[in-house]
Amino acid sequence: MNAINRLTNRAAVSLTMVLAVLADRVEQGAKDPDRGDVSITTVIIWVAAVTGALLIAGTIATVIGRYNGKLSGI
Repeated sequence: MNAINRLTNRAAVSLTMVLAVLADRVEQGAKDPDRGDVSITTVIIWVAAVTGALLIAGTIATVIGRYNGKLSGI
């Protein structure tokens, strides 16, 4: 039973610390709402750019793999 109490106490202390840090961050965010966070539009653009680059690279790899024997004489 003693081990369970120690584990419960550690969990309670950890949760208290996490909640204190979270409350501090929320308070700081309320004081300065414009901190230069990345907007959702920027995230969408980056995801689209990376996806497009991966699709292009995959297409090139597929074409080279399919026509590798035919391209070796060039």
